[in-house]
Amino acid sequence: MYCIFCGEQMQGSVQTCASCGRHNPVHVETGDPPQQEESPSHCDPSSSVSDIDLITHYFHQGHTYEVILDMLFSFHGIQYSTCTLKNRLKQAGLFRRKNYSSMRDVRSAIMREVRGPGQLFGYRTMWQILKQKYRLQVKRSAVMRLLSALNPTGTELRRRHRFVRRIYHSLGPNYMWHVDGYDKLKPFGFALSGCVDGFSRRILWLVCGSTNNNPAVIAQNFIHGMQFLGLVPMRLRTDCGTENGTMAAIQCTLRSLDSDYYAGSASHMYGPSISNQRIESWWFTFRKGRSQFWIDLFGDLQDAGHFNSSHELQYLLRFSFNNVLQKDLDECTELWNLQRIRPSRLAICPGGVPTELYSLPRRFGSRDCGFRVEEEELLTFSELGDMVVSCGDTEIQAYVEHIMEQNNLQSPDNWESALQLYLTLKEISGL
Repeated sequence: MYCIFCGEQMQGSVQTCASCGRHNPVHVETGDPPQQEESPSHCDPSSSVSDIDLITHYFHQGHTYEVILDMLFSFHGIQYSTCTLKNRLKQAGLFRRKNYSSMRDVRSAIMREVRGPGQLFGYRTMWQILKQKYRLQVKRSAVMRLLSALNPTGTELRRRHRFVRRIYHSLGPNYMWHVDGYDKLKPFGFALSGCVDGFSRRILWLVCGSTNNNPAVIAQNFIHGMQFLGLVPMRLRTDCGTENGTMAAIQCTLRSLDSDYYAGSASHMYGPSISNQRIESWWFTFRKGRSQFWIDLFGDLQDAGHFNSSHELQYLLRFSFNNVLQKDLDECTELWNLQRIRPSRLAICPGGVPTELYSLPRRFGSRDCGFRVEEEELLTFSELGDMVVSCGDTEIQAYVEHIMEQNNLQSPDNWESALQLYLTLKEISGL
């Protein structure tokens, strides 16, 4: 049995998790730990999630008391005073500056992270991961000292970096969506596609596949994003690549009946990649904090003679790492959307947490600029799904699945097991 909140195994029939201390009304009795709980910001107000679970979730995400109260009222119809909220947090044993975790647990968690993509993290990002992923209560200054001792090379490299911000203007969330592809992992068979909301800097989607040059694939990502949010942006910003043509046509079609200044064809804007500030700037951050680990890992495989960019080896690498890499991208997206962006005197858009900026624009003197879109309207473009090519060669896929079944190989759950699976499949297939 596993805790439905932190995923740790629970012993016997107890309903209180020894790891996170939270009450479990039900148990998950499958052989695998449960998936990460869905963010309450998208839960139905009539769901069975208790108010203390909602408060705990928002508290661990790092929101202030005022934001927690606002989210409880806006999304779940729960109205508390600040005093009541603090009392509920006290009853749950949740404090901002008390009950700090042991340095042994903190050190162990940091060492675990720096073995993977976490070796690229600064102390602020590591502090956020310790709070949200490991539920550890620790001072940020302590994380800075530990990270400096455990990863001195990475600390020195970050100290030399200098970041210059650009000036950007936006009316509010969903005023401008910035869409672009990321090709730094393409030599190894992984093509990334992402979208950033210009006002809040919230990542709306970040997906990994075999291609980001197929117009149907890009359009499908766009449609899924609108279905999830239930709206179409006021404007869409892309580069001049042919893969964006179908998505641009969908945007202009959905906005053709509106009467605002940017209605119809004015709702989409082409331009060079170097001018697509929001997404290009985020790719730079992504390179420093995440993708460099994967580039180095796959590059080491290539240098060691285990990879040569052939179609067959690209498929084996993608088959072994795709789910692990997508899981890492999802974690990266969640952490980014919940980190606090510092305000800048050169920026017109306010600083803050991307999720808060996107969900509660009124707190920042702004408004939601998106236009509601019905599911029936999006179904008009559902036939685009038939145009999407498969993520690999069907013959190679059948052969690899046969090898997996014949040799009783398991799907990987981390980069180390994925690496071992790739080397095993390569040896068996004789490539």
